[in-house]
Amino acid sequence: MTLELLKKSLLEAPVMKRGNYSYFIHPITDGVPELKPELLEEVVNEMKKRIEKCGKIDKIITIEALGVPLATALCLKMNIPFVIIRKRPYGLPNEIVIEQETGYSKSKLYVNDVKKSDKVVIVDDVLSTGGTLKGVLSALNKIGADIKGVFIAINKGNSLEDIKNKYNIKIDILANVEIINDKIIIKKI
Repeated sequence: MTLELLKKSLLEAPVMKRGNYSYFIHPITDGVPELKPELLEEVVNEMKKRIEKCGKIDKIITIEALGVPLATALCLKMNIPFVIIRKRPYGLPNEIVIEQETGYSKSKLYVNDVKKSDKVVIVDDVLSTGGTLKGVLSALNKIGADIKGVFIAINKGNSLEDIKNKYNIKIDILANVEIINDKIIIKKI
């Protein structure tokens, strides 16, 4: 698959500033402009092909909020349940708290319903600073989950190799982009 719809949508995406942080607005990463079914299907079908290479998976893990559309579609296509790492606590037994730091915020995330030896994949919309993913990987390792891989639609940061090496994990990216002079440059798709 050539991911032509993803490529076209990235090239058309507006870039905004949050302080000194360049941020692009995209249907996969922000839910605006509208996420067209054909774009979602293209991205999910490509992720599905790549996830299937991991063997048996017990759960798809995603992070609230923009990983949810991807995980929902994958859940339905692959008949694998998914778990959302949430932004608020539920107080369930064995709930794990993650300290999260991104390029523009600090917060906590909460993991429930992931057990030791669960074979999982992590699916998310974007990787930028890596703060969220590092926290999630640390928490899942603490739980003892068997992480089969990480699947990200769009990488726009410089943390990919650092995370791969630190956690000795396979991270599969559909599109690598860079923002230069407030313009998206596709490095690899």
